[in-house]
Amino acid sequence: MSVFDVFAELVARLSGVLAPVFGASATAAAIVGFTLCVRLALHPLARAAVRGERVRAALAPRMAELNRRYGSDPVRLRRELERLRSQEGASPVAGCLPMLLQLPVFFAMYHLFTADEALLGHTLLGAPLGGRWFGALQAGGVLGGPGLVYGALFVLVGAVATWTYVRTRRLMAAGTVGAAATAGAAPGVAGGAAMARMLPLLSFGTLATVAFVPLAAALYVVTSTTWTAVERAALRAGRAPGASGAPAAGAASRRRRSTT
Repeated sequence: MSVFDVFAELVARLSGVLAPVFGASATAAAIVGFTLCVRLALHPLARAAVRGERVRAALAPRMAELNRRYGSDPVRLRRELERLRSQEGASPVAGCLPMLLQLPVFFAMYHLFTADEALLGHTLLGAPLGGRWFGALQAGGVLGGPGLVYGALFVLVGAVATWTYVRTRRLMAAGTVGAAATAGAAPGVAGGAAMARMLPLLSFGTLATVAFVPLAAALYVVTSTTWTAVERAALRAGRAPGASGAPAAGAASRRRRSTT
């Protein structure tokens, strides 16, 4: 039995459990529930990824200094970077490996929700799980039942993408996201900085995904994306340790000086 069969069986059983509550939309609810369960099981990997990001962010200033001093000597630069990582007990792939380990699971789930005929034959409030946005528009227009289902998904995805965009821009302004990306890219620091500038815009790519994939896959993508945003906020991803308290402490110090 393949992993796709295992996932399909789990979704089918969860759908049977949810059927008394959700009726004809039980399979759609099961997709959401199954996605949340998988993301919860993968949460330790997400925590490890955030710890790796913080390691890279902490080392970024020192790596940038090494790049400035030895940029003209790639061999010496590589040796100095390896020495720094060895001294600090940091891996050059810290934060990346946990994310890579999650990819096979995400691909398996995406394949399941785009190719399993048994799942795609069900509906969500009248919208076929195997259908797409353009088909929903042709069937009943924007205000038709399926069109409204997609409209709700677009609103949710847009809200999450906007929140992620604003949050990433703030972290970049504070220097933490840009530092982490740059540290991971050394000695090609310029490439890391370019990647960091693109980060805020990537969140809106989910809108296009939802528009073109089957509704079952769209539910998975929306659920997973929302989970990621909430999870990273809860873990304070992109923030250096103690960063949240620094502005408050500085403000308190200024107030004390002003009163004296």
